[in-house]
Amino acid sequence: MARVETPPIESVDRALRLLQELGRHGSGVMLEELADATSLPKSSVHRTLAALRSRGFAFQQADGRYVAGSELLRVAFDFYDRVDVRVMLQPLLLRLRDELNETVHLGVLEGADVVYLDKLESRHPLRLTSTIGGRNPAHCTAVGKALLAWTYPSEAELRAWIANSRPLARRTPSSITDPAALVKEMARIRADGFARDMEESEVGVRCIAAPVFVGTSRPRAAVSISAPRDRMSSSRIRAIAPLLVEGASGSAGSSGLEEARP
Repeated sequence: MARVETPPIESVDRALRLLQELGRHGSGVMLEELADATSLPKSSVHRTLAALRSRGFAFQQADGRYVAGSELLRVAFDFYDRVDVRVMLQPLLLRLRDELNETVHLGVLEGADVVYLDKLESRHPLRLTSTIGGRNPAHCTAVGKALLAWTYPSEAELRAWIANSRPLARRTPSSITDPAALVKEMARIRADGFARDMEESEVGVRCIAAPVFVGTSRPRAAVSISAPRDRMSSSRIRAIAPLLVEGASGSAGSSGLEEARP
């Protein structure tokens, strides 16, 4: 069942829309341009900007242009420094686990390894061997590959990471240990928007993962869905992947997950 959205408070919605638009104009933007971009009356834009200025969230330059204020930057950077991604992503992990009935992981990159910050088991009797706080070679796991693909987005950066991490462990016959093959795999992951682990870390287990970005172009963490091979067919991967990617980016709706239930 689709969630019923509560209508936004109009004044708050106006302020948020203006902040979003200010964020798109690093050199400033005129009031008329803000009104046009947000489809708001100039009088409303002027009043809302006055409130934002009083709190330091907007600033008017000498030429009349408005820019994001220092308080907005302070709040954003303070949040980034203090954010607990495990707490922030707990609702997503719970929703994915409950709707898909598969095990979900949250992981971060540490050197050559992925470290699991959280794990929610499926209701199926079979349990996966991963543990919270446990490590796996990043290049063998979906979580690790999702992180590598965007943490080292250029071939030069990735090859430097490979050089520092070699030899690349072969956990299963499917593990990618050839540098050229791993470079190619990272390019595919960036093109698809998600990573796959096709029994590369554990025989009989498949995973898909998507990166989580928190205000930067490099991922803060990655979220994965793991299942035995017989429950993670290629067709199911295609059904789940868009939902995982949207969820990791913070925009997934709960209604679509039902369609991917086995």
